[in-house]
Amino acid sequence: MSPKITRRDFIKGSAIGVGSFLFLRDSRSAFGFEANEKLNIALIGAGGKGNANLEGVSSQNIVALCDVDSRRAAGSFGKYPDAKKFVDYRRMLDKMHKEIDAVVVSTPDHSHAKASITAMRMGKHVYCEKPLTHTISEARLMRETARKYKVATQMGNQGTAGDGLREAVEVIRAGCIGQVREVHIWSNRPVWPQGVARPTEVQEIPKELDWDLWLGPAEACAYNSAYLPFVWRGWKAFGTGAIGDMGCHTMNLTYMALGLNNPISVEAECFEGTDESYPKRSIVRYTFPARGNMPPCKLTWYDGGLKPPSYVLPGRDMPGSGCVMISDKGILFSPDDYGWTYQLIPEENFADMKKPEPTLPRSPGHYLEWIEACKGGQPAMSNFDYASGLTEMALLGNLAVLVGEPIYWDAKRMRAINCPKADYFVNTPYRKGWTL
Repeated sequence: MSPKITRRDFIKGSAIGVGSFLFLRDSRSAFGFEANEKLNIALIGAGGKGNANLEGVSSQNIVALCDVDSRRAAGSFGKYPDAKKFVDYRRMLDKMHKEIDAVVVSTPDHSHAKASITAMRMGKHVYCEKPLTHTISEARLMRETARKYKVATQMGNQGTAGDGLREAVEVIRAGCIGQVREVHIWSNRPVWPQGVARPTEVQEIPKELDWDLWLGPAEACAYNSAYLPFVWRGWKAFGTGAIGDMGCHTMNLTYMALGLNNPISVEAECFEGTDESYPKRSIVRYTFPARGNMPPCKLTWYDGGLKPPSYVLPGRDMPGSGCVMISDKGILFSPDDYGWTYQLIPEENFADMKKPEPTLPRSPGHYLEWIEACKGGQPAMSNFDYASGLTEMALLGNLAVLVGEPIYWDAKRMRAINCPKADYFVNTPYRKGWTL
């Protein structure tokens, strides 16, 4: 009897150049994974959020860990002593391309696209943290690349996997609460410094940190502890501020339920911002046209402690973050960042409402949903086709913040028709050596 040959044995035993590797990558989805076979996963960004993502995929084989800061990643490195360690993910992917099935990207926002697209072009499945990208043009390219290379993808917005969010989407789509024309979403972020000036102090780069690799595609600047870790979120060069950090969570329910692609205008009101850092507080107003049988809709985003006017939740206290959709019949209120739970207000208006039959599949779990997709199962709901549009919606709010004037958006041409200076922020140039 011939010995049993697994999919991975077949791949490892083949001579693989760049062209033939891509051919085999397409072919092996036809072979599929055996039921008990594990993915070989590599992490790009093993410290910080990478710790949680590593735990989420720990049921699989962790074969490589990469981080530009060995001190920050020390915990992850210690948990997986047999995984190969790298500082530069480009070297990791080049050296281990035959061994890696899938990649988890947990870097700061400005490096998401370069790391993810490099991996996808090598045929790797990719899980990438939210927001999917730093710029709108990157979000479009992430979607196109995932389609081209037919890889399984997922963005790290965990609420998408929640039964509560999916049920709320079904309730809205079924018309149970009537037509939604007004939406208010608020966040308790930022919880990091914003509205601050660029530091001028010259600091010594920690020996554990490769600062040049951390900068990646961003314009070169001197190291300062004001930039990392975590606090990079408030800097325009590296992060996407409050709306970028939390919009892909708190806007998710509304975006999915109402199909809020392609606003016709976006306007931002900012408080205490600087040239280098996002404002301490902002209000962003979106206007969406009619969509199919749905009427025009206005969405307002608040951050930095700002909240909607009292009529939005009459007689109720507003939590630190939340989402309210105002309809013909009343209000759908989700009182958390992720859309995991919802309430229909006033309760008497919906006392006789019968929940619609489920039309969306229920998730086996956020990370498992992606893992199963990598093994030939159904695409994860927050795959890059979906996640790129949600990210673009959030980043359009930032675009209005960055240019300081209203944006009239031409989605087809990916341009602000009234504001040529917005082009730079839609497609920000990369540092030499880091282009896509």
